[in-house]
Amino acid sequence: MMSHLIAPSILSSDFANLQAESEMLNNSEADWFHIDVMDGVFVPNLTFGMPVIKAIKKHSNKTFDVHLMIVEPDKFIKDFKAAGADILTVHYEACNHLHRTIQAIKAEGMKTGVALNPHTNINVLEDIITDLDLVLIMSVNPGFGGQSFIENTYKKVKALKEMIVRYGSTALIEIDGGVTSKNARQLIDAGADVLVAGSFVFNSENPINTIKELKNI
Repeated sequence: MMSHLIAPSILSSDFANLQAESEMLNNSEADWFHIDVMDGVFVPNLTFGMPVIKAIKKHSNKTFDVHLMIVEPDKFIKDFKAAGADILTVHYEACNHLHRTIQAIKAEGMKTGVALNPHTNINVLEDIITDLDLVLIMSVNPGFGGQSFIENTYKKVKALKEMIVRYGSTALIEIDGGVTSKNARQLIDAGADVLVAGSFVFNSENPINTIKELKNI
């Protein structure tokens, strides 16, 4: 059994010091860099575009886990590959032709993830679960960092884990939003493989120690 992975969310880092923050993550026990891309349409906020991702990539030696909270993600798949994404996650709610989008991501040689908003039932993934490398469960409403965790997430993770096992899928379960050392163990016990932590890491006194704490929970 592999130990769980930690993917600190750059959204909560100090944007003025992205190089220093990237080097800190390189020197930590973090497994992935989690990068949220928001367009101000799908969610009410704007974040990084390709140039920023490219710039961070120069200073990183870890997997780039890019989470697209944007409408029409198909238009940008090749661009995100070029910017350095290793894993590209799209929102179920933003894709009219999800199967086609997944195939397009795979065709670029990236790992493929699908994210679900808190109100979306995991059953929508039943027909494609075996095509996915990752399912991202939003445990807060997407768009802003620092929100509090939605308790129904545990139940959702358990049900998703059962589905993954039932279909023989190799998809990892990633949790994004409100993850702290208080709920990390319960999430892992429910079936989570990857924990995204933003403000809990970057607002802590010692982010490297906080990542270590989450990793060893």
